[in-house]
This record gives sequence, C-alpha cells and structure tokens, in this order.
Amino acid sequence: MIRRLLYLILLMIFLPSCGSFAPPPPPTIAPTQSVIPSPSSTPPPATETPSPTITPTPLPSVERVLIVTFDGLRPDAIAAANMVNVMTLMQTGAYTLSAQTIMPSTTLPAHASMLVGTCPAKHIVRWNEYVPQNGFALGTDIFDLAHAAGLRTAMVVGKEKLRQVTEPASTDYFEFVDKTDKIEDSTTVLRLALTQINEGFGLMFVHFAESDIEGHKHGWMSRAQLGVYEREDKGLGLLIQALKDKGMYESTMIIVTSDHGGHDTTHGTDLPEDMTIPWIISGPRIAPGELSTQVYTMDSAATTAFTLGLPLPPEWDGVPVYEAFGMPVGEQPEGCQQ
Repeated sequence: MIRRLLYLILLMIFLPSCGSFAPPPPPTIAPTQSVIPSPSSTPPPATETPSPTITPTPLPSVERVLIVTFDGLRPDAIAAANMVNVMTLMQTGAYTLSAQTIMPSTTLPAHASMLVGTCPAKHIVRWNEYVPQNGFALGTDIFDLAHAAGLRTAMVVGKEKLRQVTEPASTDYFEFVDKTDKIEDSTTVLRLALTQINEGFGLMFVHFAESDIEGHKHGWMSRAQLGVYEREDKGLGLLIQALKDKGMYESTMIIVTSDHGGHDTTHGTDLPEDMTIPWIISGPRIAPGELSTQVYTMDSAATTAFTLGLPLPPEWDGVPVYEAFGMPVGEQPEGCQQ
C-alpha cells in the first residue's frame, strides 16, 4: 500500500516535467502564394522612323545647242596641237576619237550630212564648191526643225558654200568669211560668233575653216596647221567664256566635231586619216566618259534634235548618241554606203 502511494507520488512529480521534453510540433509552412504579376501598361505601338522624302532632282534644262566644227581636224591633232579647251570638254563630257564621216570626205557634203542627218544619197550634195544653181541640200535639216520650233538659229562659217546646207528661211542669222576657200582669217568667225552669243540663240553652228587651208598648203599635221588649230582652240575658249559671262553656259549643250580629216596635203578619200573624226558633247545631262558607240557624222543632227526635244524625221540616217546621256543603246545603224 505504502509502495503504491510512493509510485503515485512519483508519477505526480514527474509527469508535468515530461511535457518540456516533448518534441516541438512540426513547423507550419505557410502555403506558397502564386504571385501573378500585374500586367504592365501596354507599350505604345512602335512607330517606324519615316524615310526621308526623296525629291527627285530635276534634270538640268537645255536651252540651246552650240555646234563647233574645226575643218579638217583629225583626232590625233587635238593633243598634238595642245587644244586645251577641246580636251577640257572631253574630260567633262562624252567623246569618241573614232567617229566616221561620209564619202566623199570633203567639206560641203560632210557638213550637209552632219546637219541634215542623212547620207549623200538622200541630201544629194556631192559637190564641194559654192554652186548656187544647185540649190540646197534636200530633206529636213536641224535648222528647219529648230526654226519651226521658235528657236533663234545662227550660222557663222568660214566658207560661203556652207550656205547650201540649209535654206536662208531657216536661219535667223548667216554670215561667212571666205568666198574662195583660200582666205586666211583668224578673227572674223570668232568675232561674229561672240556677237551672236550676245544676241542669244537656240541653235548656233560655228565653223573654223583656216586650219583646212593650212593643211592644203603645208600638209596635215604640219607645224603650220597645228599652230592654227591651237589658235582656233583659244577661240573656242573665248566662246565658252562668253557663255559663262552671260549666264548661259550651264544650260548650253556643246558639240565639237569635224567634217573630215586629211593626209599629205589633201583629203576626200576613204583612207582612215580622211574618214576618222572626233566627236565630243558636253553639257547638262551628259554622262562623262569615252563612248563605245560607233558615232557617225549624221548623228550630230539627231543628237541635237533629241537634246532640244525636237522630232526626228523618219528619213534621217543619224540617231541620237543615247550613250552620251547614260541611256541604253539600241540597235545602231550602219554608216552610209559609198
């Protein structure tokens, strides 16, 4: 009995203290809350950077064409005579040193083909003297077209026979220096041409003739002839300067060429020295560089008409030298049949 009481007392003593040794309850893990991000504000739609407005640069306008011929000029004479103004136009323009003239490679027939745009079989000018009773070259020439379009036209030439290229009604101004093909005159053509620049023109043709006279006297590529070419080139430089002084240069197309070449003291044959001529064009819209197109003298009229926006007569044998304008080149016609 007493032992039982002791056990009960001991139990009463030890039971309360046992609670302090009880393992702690497992930790309560708070449930993970799914965090739903709040939607951010909708960004503004991306705006494309506008491309700069491209305003096409208008092509420079051509208000006039100046055609200059050096009678009898072979391409190799340009450098030999130090024709610095011609060479400058070559650098700034398009050119070929292998253009071809017509047979007969003489002054009047060749200039007729150059300005009428056809072969001799069509314009019928095969004589090379001033023969008034023969009339004028047949067909519509570049002066006919320009004059009909209201452009002022002028011809300043060294030889009277060039009157037979076009009728007087198609030129507002015509003047020549030499009735005999033998007069040496180093100033009159230039002086008359400068006057016409002051008057204003839409189409002007200037013909330096004295170098051909020197070729017949002293020979082609002679020192005497090369000296005349150098002097005539200075005349070209004065024409260019006059255009600049009048504010006309930037709107002027300049074509420089020749009627024929020469050998010994003559020309008129089908030798390359007689048939090969330079052809240079410089001015607005021109793509500079040496031309790969085969150019014929008849192309001068066609290129002038194209430049001035004039119609090309269907009977013309010449075509515009499109390559000079950076345009695709179509089928090229052949030269004149001899």
